[in-house]
Amino acid sequence: MTLRLIFVRHGLSSFNKEGRIQGRNDLSILTTEGQSQAEAAGEILSTVPIDEIYSSPLQRASETTKIIINQHKSILQATYTNELLEVDLGPWSGLTKNEIKSLYPDDLAIWEKDPKELSFKKEDGTKFQPIKELLFQAENFLKSLFKANSDSNKTILIVAHNAILRCLILKLINEPSKGFRRFRLDNTSISILNIVFNNWEDRQVQIQCLNNISHLEHGLPKKSSKKRLILVRHGETNWNKQGRFQGQIDIPLNENGKAQAKAASEFLKNVFIQKAFSSSLSRPKETAQIILHEHSGIEITLKDNLKEIGHGKWEGKLESEIEADWPDLLKTWKIFPEKVQMPEGENINEVSTRSITGWKEICKDLKNNETALVVAHDAVNKTILCHLLGLMPSKIWMIKQGNGGITVIDLSENDEQPDQITCLNITSHLGGIIDSTATGAL
Repeated sequence: MTLRLIFVRHGLSSFNKEGRIQGRNDLSILTTEGQSQAEAAGEILSTVPIDEIYSSPLQRASETTKIIINQHKSILQATYTNELLEVDLGPWSGLTKNEIKSLYPDDLAIWEKDPKELSFKKEDGTKFQPIKELLFQAENFLKSLFKANSDSNKTILIVAHNAILRCLILKLINEPSKGFRRFRLDNTSISILNIVFNNWEDRQVQIQCLNNISHLEHGLPKKSSKKRLILVRHGETNWNKQGRFQGQIDIPLNENGKAQAKAASEFLKNVFIQKAFSSSLSRPKETAQIILHEHSGIEITLKDNLKEIGHGKWEGKLESEIEADWPDLLKTWKIFPEKVQMPEGENINEVSTRSITGWKEICKDLKNNETALVVAHDAVNKTILCHLLGLMPSKIWMIKQGNGGITVIDLSENDEQPDQITCLNITSHLGGIIDSTATGAL
């Protein structure tokens, strides 16, 4: 069965605006801005057929849900469940970060280093660990959802809170190390995951997008650090459209690919970009040139280690042709890519090693308060994003990279913390919230 899960964080609340910890209390309400954000989220989702809606019962989430339903003009009724309640942060609830820093400095240090290890004492003297308990809550909700939909294909909207939504996503992708700090979810952000499953244990998950706020005024989340990288997949080629494996054959953009790059340029025109890097193949280089049309005077540094995976003898062939000559190898590639050595080509671990090397070189080249554009390929981007999410290169199919899709990474200023995926695979500038770019071969 197949589920498309659409996760939406509630709109800006009164506690968000005041910089207060909300946790599980229900004192915080949507602000006027939060209501407008919810309306915008509802509008962009209005073209997406939705079969079921689940929501946290806390009023900041439930009001967001009601606004989205109204915008969607849906006759659906939301199911409000305590399994979508926000994390219980006990004595911190209602406090500002400065107050927590003053009253609970040791606990705050633990929270900032590894949220899973934070613990509080209950009134009876026993301890509870908020994030570990939230992860357990998230898994229970997902298992129930899978069980209830074991014989149907559905699109399900889930409206809740920052921490519980992150825990739901982490559980779906097998909870990578330090995962809680690896991506962010802004108010009324939209994240979409596609799941093909037989049961909870037997599931294939694809992250279609994370933290999409293209429906809001700024389009991209505000910077959370001094260094930002904008990672883009090149625009469409005729071989993408045909489903032909192109690899390192230097296929140019087609007209749609040029239009996708122009749309990305328009989307990014108000972003201050100081540097640009590209794979040395022509399709990413041309994509970068088109995007930079709105940013004059920036030279593109070409990097061979960002070239697409070398498919060897598969290059230039349609999937049907590969299936005729290498049926078992193609089947393995689709399920266990780490086990495949392309005939006279590369394997995914080799691609990951050189791509991450290139990525680290770019990160090292970036100075404080600089933003750089990086344009590369499907497999290259996926291995980089697996690395940033704490996943093995074998999990490349867990990541979607649409032609002309935009991903933003803010580099950590703390060596003990991972870099943060600020948003992933934004394709709204190409039309609609659902990624409808070519699903052809790499």
